[in-house]
Amino acid sequence: MGTRLLSEHLIKQYHPQLRYVRAHTTGKHAATIYAWNENLELTEKEADEVGRFADQYLAPYVCFRVKAYSQLQEDRVPALGELPERIVATALRRDLDQREVLSVLNEMIGGGRATFIRYDYHSGTLHFNVHTAKALTDIEKELILRYASEIVPLGSRCEIAYWSGDARPLYC
Repeated sequence: MGTRLLSEHLIKQYHPQLRYVRAHTTGKHAATIYAWNENLELTEKEADEVGRFADQYLAPYVCFRVKAYSQLQEDRVPALGELPERIVATALRRDLDQREVLSVLNEMIGGGRATFIRYDYHSGTLHFNVHTAKALTDIEKELILRYASEIVPLGSRCEIAYWSGDARPLYC
């Protein structure tokens, strides 16, 4: 399972001339790689090399586009914030699987439980339920979704339904 962080790490490892690299899910099984070299540009040759690398070595189910790093803002790609070390370490694992994703989500929730509900192939969305004893704040929900998004495969999105107390779970 190739996450955003793992994909960026591999691209930088095989293309050390690239100073800035950012991968972003743009749709169902689609992602864009934004890159710049030391001169804050992306040559046509570099773009072609990164594109061929992505097609050969990154997630085979993802269609990649390569763009100059300067297009991040134009494409309205959200800014990155700090991530807990546990999320980074998990996202960089090459053998990451559904069990590990749920384990990390459950660690983050503390006093709650995350369950995988289904994968919607048509939209490329993983659906999870999170049950907690007490209601979560909007900030807590936002952080859980943000961290979950970092440990699901690049080219996929995730949605989380929250319920607390005696409320019944949503099975979508």
